[in-house]
Amino acid sequence: MIASIRGVIQSIGTDHLIVETGGVGFLIYAPRPTLAAAGAIGSDILLYTILIVREDALTLYGFSDHAQRSLFEQLIGVSGVGPKMALSLLSSGTPDEVRSMIAGGDLTRLARVPGIGKKTAERIVLELRGKIDLRQLASAGSPSTSAIDRELSDILVSLGYSAAEAAAAIASLPADAPPALEERLRLALRYFGSA
Repeated sequence: MIASIRGVIQSIGTDHLIVETGGVGFLIYAPRPTLAAAGAIGSDILLYTILIVREDALTLYGFSDHAQRSLFEQLIGVSGVGPKMALSLLSSGTPDEVRSMIAGGDLTRLARVPGIGKKTAERIVLELRGKIDLRQLASAGSPSTSAIDRELSDILVSLGYSAAEAAAAIASLPADAPPALEERLRLALRYFGSA
């Protein structure tokens, strides 16, 4: 297993880049956010990688952080989801956004991702909904709102929503949402269509 590669960027394509390390150029497929943040040709880069071994190919996939790589591994564990489809999903948003879509059962947004239809979106939600830890999503953001969002999560759970649903609702709050608990609760309930 090749867990990471540090080297110099030789070229960047639409879905891959070539990183030279130790005189060897590695072709590494990566999601669009990783490619966009890669830097210029000739600059140094560190990618966290996964080597997929098939009968006819050895393919290397690279990610900018552990969260992306971990989510990729979970996605390819879903029956019918291959590496290209998982890369497409990771190209559609941040790992937290993808986790929120899955936890919230947002089949419409998942099915909009190229290569993923309604049935595949349903399978992804069915197989991963209970396996994705969303506790960090509720506390993501500025330190001043993280305590309020934890309290908001507790309120939503007491109203009968699951912890994953509460985390997805909190993650869907706009970045400029007011810090007041009552206002954040109203916006979170709107996510469920209750407000």
